[in-house]
Amino acid sequence: MNKRPPIFRIVILLLLAGLAAWYFLVYKRQTHSDHGILSLYGNVDVRQVNLGFQISGRILKMPYEEGSLIKAGQQIAEVDPIPFQQTVNQNVSQAGVQAANLSKLLVGTRVEVIAQDRANVAEREANLKNAEAVLAKNRVAVGIGAVSAQDYQNALTQRNAALAELQYAREVLRQAINGPQPQDIEAARASLNAAKAAASYAQTQLRYVRLFAPADGIVQTRVREPGAVVNIGETVYTLALTSPKWVQTYLEEPDLGRVKPGQKARIFTDTDPKHPFNRQIGYISPVAEFTPKNVETHNLRTELVYPMRVIVTDPENRLRQGMPVTVRINTGIPRMIKKNEQSEP
Repeated sequence: MNKRPPIFRIVILLLLAGLAAWYFLVYKRQTHSDHGILSLYGNVDVRQVNLGFQISGRILKMPYEEGSLIKAGQQIAEVDPIPFQQTVNQNVSQAGVQAANLSKLLVGTRVEVIAQDRANVAEREANLKNAEAVLAKNRVAVGIGAVSAQDYQNALTQRNAALAELQYAREVLRQAINGPQPQDIEAARASLNAAKAAASYAQTQLRYVRLFAPADGIVQTRVREPGAVVNIGETVYTLALTSPKWVQTYLEEPDLGRVKPGQKARIFTDTDPKHPFNRQIGYISPVAEFTPKNVETHNLRTELVYPMRVIVTDPENRLRQGMPVTVRINTGIPRMIKKNEQSEP
């Protein structure tokens, strides 16, 4: 049986020793576990809203200056309400007129009116009877030359006029007895609805003279002053929202499976690192994007990351918008990473 030469065994032993030395001296020193604690870097998100009136008008009140603390629902400005109140009064009065007209049509013609129309018909019948008698006399007289042809023609005209007046009086009586037409009632009802809509719109416009804060915040900019005339939607205040606050940070792709919305997170500030905020993850974007230049990451800045938002409640207002913070999450899932990828703060 041939035996391997000693030099071969020596080479094998040296190779194994070299691999062991590389593993313990190089690989083990270049990698380590994060022990399940994920550290991310971000900023308190700057959120602001531009506030303006839903109407045009002259500003009457703007009592708050830059830096004022504002509560949700608090009135922060007002436009002169007098023109809008006058419009409301006018539209309400017009609606009352239309309501009265509709009510009159629905009730129908009064008995007194019908009696008056009957009397008018009787009077017109008497007038026609007299006119026909005069016409008959003139017809006989003109035949024997007792009256002129012109007199006869005048009698004829008076008889025709009396007949027309009687026909008109009878039509008026008929309409009074039958009452209003359904079309007239529907037209009156439509006019009333239009007047009510106009009054309701005017009242809504009147409510818009007051501007209220949509959320808790701080007046960041006071754009206009009392006395200025503003258009619809023109910014008068810029409000920096303070509740809730968001911390915007970014996840690398290998860490996506280690965190989820609702998971607890701790937020550290450079100002008071011994008193972190205990909050939770509110949102993880399903779409990756290139790392912003102002974000610290473990890998090259050309790699894709996933935006993540941590919701923070800060009743003491310790967090300032734009403040850099560190977010630490106990994922419970260690990750082996190269030491030159991350340096714990």
